[in-house]
Amino acid sequence: MLWIKALHIIGVVCWFAGLFYLPRLFVYHAMSEDAVSRERFQIMERKLYRGIMMPSMLFTLVFGGLLLFMNWPAYQKAAWMHAKLLLVFFLIGYHHICGAFVRKFVQGDKCVPFQNPRSHVFFRWFNEVPVVMLILIVVLVEVQSF
Repeated sequence: MLWIKALHIIGVVCWFAGLFYLPRLFVYHAMSEDAVSRERFQIMERKLYRGIMMPSMLFTLVFGGLLLFMNWPAYQKAAWMHAKLLLVFFLIGYHHICGAFVRKFVQGDKCVPFQNPRSHVFFRWFNEVPVVMLILIVVLVEVQSF
């Protein structure tokens, strides 16, 4: 079980690395003014989302699901676990919203003149969501007081 927990944590770390970095790329992409920069950001965003974030999310969910399954009797009445799972559900939604922004940037970059889906200020705030989620999840897991 310790190996499964270790693999789950590795998946979480890799997934959050992408969740922290991709919205920061959106900030720079939204601020870019030339076609070369926009094309470079599209490639970076696509590779990060498809090559790192998606596999890491699946890795996290598979090994987290195994841990949950193996310890279900202990977790089924733990309110903190239900709260954590709700936050993970919202985090999965955030992940897919990031994927939608990756696609919207590609569509916007093809338009002449360039049509940005959101401002760089929006993406600066959007970038803070996974930080808050991580803080809440770590506190729930480590404190487990309810």
